[in-house]
Amino acid sequence: MTRILRIFVSGDGAAKALGADRVAEAFAREMAARGIEAPLIRPGSRGLVYLEPLVEVETDQGRIAYGPVSARDVAALLDGRLESHGLTEKIEALASQTRMTFARCGRIDPLDLAAYEAEGGWRGLEKAMALDPESVVAEMTASGLRGRGGAGFPAGIKWETVRKAEGGQKYIVCNADEGDSGTFADRMLMEGDPFTLIEGMAIAARAVGAGKGYIYLRSEYPDAIRVMREAIGHVRSAGILDRAGLAFDIELRVGAGAYVCGEETALLNSLEGKRGIVRAKPPLPALAGLFGSPTVVNNVLTLAAAPAILADGAESYAGLGAGRSRGTVPVQLSGNVRRGGLYELPFGVTLGALVDEIGGGTASGRPVRAVQVGGPLGAYFGPGDFDLPFTYEDFDAAGGLIGHAGIVVFDDTVDMLKMARFAMEFCAVESCGKCTPCRIGAVRGVETLDRIAAGDEEAVTLLTDLCATMRAGSLCALGGFTPYPVLSALERFPEDFTRRREAAE
Repeated sequence: MTRILRIFVSGDGAAKALGADRVAEAFAREMAARGIEAPLIRPGSRGLVYLEPLVEVETDQGRIAYGPVSARDVAALLDGRLESHGLTEKIEALASQTRMTFARCGRIDPLDLAAYEAEGGWRGLEKAMALDPESVVAEMTASGLRGRGGAGFPAGIKWETVRKAEGGQKYIVCNADEGDSGTFADRMLMEGDPFTLIEGMAIAARAVGAGKGYIYLRSEYPDAIRVMREAIGHVRSAGILDRAGLAFDIELRVGAGAYVCGEETALLNSLEGKRGIVRAKPPLPALAGLFGSPTVVNNVLTLAAAPAILADGAESYAGLGAGRSRGTVPVQLSGNVRRGGLYELPFGVTLGALVDEIGGGTASGRPVRAVQVGGPLGAYFGPGDFDLPFTYEDFDAAGGLIGHAGIVVFDDTVDMLKMARFAMEFCAVESCGKCTPCRIGAVRGVETLDRIAAGDEEAVTLLTDLCATMRAGSLCALGGFTPYPVLSALERFPEDFTRRREAAE
C-alpha cells in the first residue's frame, strides 16, 4: 500500500453512533501491531452521514476515503484490499458543494489551534479589528446574511440595532439549542470546527461593543459540549482575543432540553436562571435582552458565517444565492433518504434536486410522497412542489418556511393525518404554557384530529379555524408555526383525512 502519512477517523457524534470509536480503536491496535507510526486524528464530519463511519487515509497522492467502515474492515484497509471512494475531494457529493461555513469540518483536528490558523482561521477577526465597528456591521449588512436559525432576519440590521443601543454592558448570545427534528448542522459545526464559532462571536462583539458572550448549548449534545468547552479553554489560554485587542470572554451554558428554549426570549430567561418561558415583545432583545441589556442573539450558523464574510469580503458572499436569499445554506437531509447528510449549497437549488439528485431519493426505494422542510413545525410538500427554489421568499410564498434547513423525507407509506397529529402533540408537550392559543390549542388540535380519524366531517372545519387562532394569537413561533405542518398536510394530502370517514360510512 502507498505510504500512510496520517489516518482520519471521524469523531462526529453521528459517526460515533454508527461505530466510529470501535473503528478508531481497531486502527490503534492494528497500527501498533504493524509498527505503523502515522498519527490517528479524530476530525469532525464531512457531512456525508451515509458514508459514516468515514475513514480517510492521507498519502502522497492525497486523502483517500473509505466508508462506511467497520472495525473488521481495518486490517483489509491497511492491506490495501478494501475498496475506496477515491480521493475524498473528488467524491461527487462533496465536490459539488460550496463550502464556506463548513470549509474546515472533517479536514482538521477540531481542537488544533495551529491547524485552524493554517486553514485560514482568525483572518476574519483580524479584518474586523482593522475596521471600526460601524464598518464591520456594514460588511455584514452588505453580505445579505440572514439568520440561519429559522426566522431569516437580516443579521446586519440586528447587529446595527445593538451597536446603536444605549447600555453599559452588551452581550453576544449564541443560540445552540438545536432541537428541530432532522437538523444537526449546529452540532456538526461545534464538534468539527468550534474555533470558527468563537471567531464569529468575537467579530460580533467587535461590531456591537460587547464584552461578554454566552453559548447556550443543549444537554443532549455531550460531544459538542466537551469540544466547545475545550475550545474556549484553548483560546483563553493562548490569549488569542487579548492579543487581537478585544476585551471579550465567552462562557458555555448547558440547557436542560426544553424545546421552547430555542426561542430567543425563553433562552434568555433560562440563561438568567429563570424558567424558560417566552417573553412578550417589545422590548426586543436587541434593546433589552440578557439582564435587561442590549443583546445579539444569533444561531450557531449565523455567527459561524461571519469569519468567511469578513475574511473574503461581503461581495464574495453576496454573489452567491438567489433573490434576497444570499450566500450558502447548509441543508440537512434525513428520514427515508438514500444519501442522508449535510450539504452546503448556494440558495436557489430546487427542492426536487435536493431530494432526488443530491439525496438520491428514498432509502426504501419506494416513491417519495412527502418532505417536511424546516423541522417539526415546517410545512409538508409533495413531488408536485419539487420545482420550488430553496429560498426564503419562495417557501414563504408557498406557505412554508426554510427554518433551520432540515429536510425529512417520507415515502408513499406515510400517513399524513398521523404526521399532522404528531405536530399538535409535539406542540402540546413542548409548550411553555404562557399563552392560551399554544397551551390549549395544541391539546384541542390532537382531539380534533382524533375526531377526523374517527370520521367526523365537521371536525375538518374546526381544525382550520383552530389553526388560524393559533397562528394569529400565539406569543411565539411554537404555537404560531404548528399550523404549518397541520394545514399543509390537510391541503396537499386531503385523501388521508377523508378515507377514515369513507370507511366509517
